Amino acid sequence: MEFMCNICGNATSCPAEGLTREDASCPHCGSNVRTRSILRTLSFELFRVNLPLNEFPCLKSLRGLGISDIPQYSEALQSKFDYRNTFHDRAPQFDLMNPPESEFGQYDFVIASDVLEHVPPPVEAGFQNVYKLLKPSGMAILSVPYSIEPAGTIEHFPELKEFKIMDVGGRSVMVNRKGDGSIEVFENLVFHLGATPSVEMREFSEQGLRQLIAEAGFYEVSWQDQDYPPFGIVWNEPWSLPIVVRKGPPAFGADTIRELMGEIEYWRTTSRVDPPPAASRWARLGHKLGLE
Repeated sequence: MEFMCNICGNATSCPAEGLTREDASCPHCGSNVRTRSILRTLSFELFRVNLPLNEFPCLKSLRGLGISDIPQYSEALQSKFDYRNTFHDRAPQFDLMNPPESEFGQYDFVIASDVLEHVPPPVEAGFQNVYKLLKPSGMAILSVPYSIEPAGTIEHFPELKEFKIMDVGGRSVMVNRKGDGSIEVFENLVFHLGATPSVEMREFSEQGLRQLIAEAGFYEVSWQDQDYPPFGIVWNEPWSLPIVVRKGPPAFGADTIRELMGEIEYWRTTSRVDPPPAASRWARLGHKLGLE
């Protein structure tokens, strides 16, 4: 299957069976279906068109927060928006389960891809804090591994209070002091590999996710099950899809509209750097956003 990677912008190809959620299918940047879908979703939810990352408008009035985003797209997003990528275990640090109140209501978008399965309980607080971080018109793009079984969320460590993961005899174990002071030890931990291996705290189901999202108070939720072959996005499984949650109806502020109009006019009139595919996409962008 031939496609253009919407993250690095390179034309490439991959066997159809290689287009999976987690396996790298772009040989240039190592992106997979999940990461390309996150960026396609961000483009469509902000601009109503599917733009590759290098054609995103530069809108420094739009503020975004990344929670452990990958460098393949986080570095480019910093050049496009007022965007900050953060981590739980290193600088710049951000604890989703205990965010400073000064951050509430500050973000047009939040990206948390495969994060919420790793935060300590109660996971309800994680969804509620995403809601609090958003502006009234803000949205978040979330992804977690989940099943389509009818069961709810399964917490592996429901009484986690003060805990530490340590190496004992060459194996990782978790030692937890519960609220009543008693000690419990967990073996056979499941780690998800990434920049830093993270322990799986829970198993989500689609039903459980819908309940958590509803309880957090989100205005709207949509499950991103759409294939988009031009960007190498093909979902071979009906689970663990990206999710868009909105705090309120989408709206751009006056500063963002001014920036967008300037970007659209630049791309429309600068033929030297505006090949026909880009011109077409930017014309559609202006039309869909009612800026022409």
